[in-house]
Amino acid sequence: MPPPSDKMARSPIVPRWKDRSDMVFVPGGTFLMGSDRHYAEEAPAHRVAVDGFWMDRTPVTNRQFREFVAVTGYITFAEIPPDPKDYPGALPHMLYAGSLVFQPPSGPVDLRDWSQWWTYLKGADWRHPCGPGTTIDGLDEHPVVHVSFTDALAYAKWADKDLPTEAEYEYAARNQLDGTDYAWGDALAPNGRHMANTWQGTFPHENLAEDGYARTSPVTAFPENRYGLFDLIGNVWEWTTDWYASRHQAKSSQACCTPVNPRGPRVEESYDPRMPQIRIPRKVVKGGSHLCAPNYCRRYRPAARHAHPIDTSMSHIGFRCVARS
Repeated sequence: MPPPSDKMARSPIVPRWKDRSDMVFVPGGTFLMGSDRHYAEEAPAHRVAVDGFWMDRTPVTNRQFREFVAVTGYITFAEIPPDPKDYPGALPHMLYAGSLVFQPPSGPVDLRDWSQWWTYLKGADWRHPCGPGTTIDGLDEHPVVHVSFTDALAYAKWADKDLPTEAEYEYAARNQLDGTDYAWGDALAPNGRHMANTWQGTFPHENLAEDGYARTSPVTAFPENRYGLFDLIGNVWEWTTDWYASRHQAKSSQACCTPVNPRGPRVEESYDPRMPQIRIPRKVVKGGSHLCAPNYCRRYRPAARHAHPIDTSMSHIGFRCVARS
C-alpha cells in the first residue's frame, strides 16, 4: 500500500526570520560512526566526516512548538483522523485521531510484545501528551512529543532550518569522544551521577526515577556537552532526515576513503521486511529516550539508532533542528 499522504498545515508555512540565537555551531570533523559492540543495526563502525553546522541547543520545546502553531495554524498528524485510502482494510471505527502513549503495566510482561506498554489513545497529541484530560501546563520547557516526521519537518521549514542527518546527529552526540560507549565516557552513571534522562529499574513496570524524572524532563535538566548542546542522549528520541537501513551502508573503519556528509539509503530500502504488506517508510531516530533501560533498550548511546515509521507519533519522540549556512 502507498505511504500515508503528508498532513501539512491548512495554510502555507511561511518561514520566520533567520534566528540562530538558540543554536550552537558544531565545527566539522571526522569521527567513528556506529559500533561493532552493541546492536547489529549499529554496525559496521566506520570513519565519517561532516562539515560544520549549527544545531539547536535543545530539543524543540512545548513553548517553541506552541509559538509555531499560533503563528501558522498548523495541525499535527496526531490531530487528524487517518484517511481510509491510506489504510485499506482498516475497520472504520479504528480510524480516529490519536497517538501512542506509554502506559506501564502493573507487573512483568513479555518484553517481545510492545503492546503490553504502548496504547494508541484517541485524543493523545502534543497538547495532551498522556491522552485526554492531560495537558502541557507547567511543561513549557519539556520537549514537544507526539510529532510525526512531517510535523518536525514543517516546524524546521518555518524556522528556516532543517532536521539533522544521522551523521550530523551522532557527530554532535559523540561530544568529541571517539570510541566511548556513552557521550560522556565509558560509564553510564559516573560516580553515581545520572547524565541523561533514562530508565532506572526493571522496564516496563518498575520505574525508580532515580534521575528525578518518570517521564520527560526540562530540556536543560542534565549537563550540556562540550559543544554546549543539551539532551542529545535520553529524554526523547529525535527525528533525523535519513531513511533507515538495517545496517550502516558503509565499509569498515579500515576502508581507504572517508565519506563526507553521508546520507542514508533510498526510501524503498527503509520498508520493514518483516511486514511486506505494509509499505510505510521509516526514518532513523537517534538519542534514545527516558524509556531506555539496561534490561530492555540500551540505546542511550551516540551510536544507537532506531527505525520509526513516518506516519507514527509517540509520547517519547521529539526533534531538534540544524542549519547549514
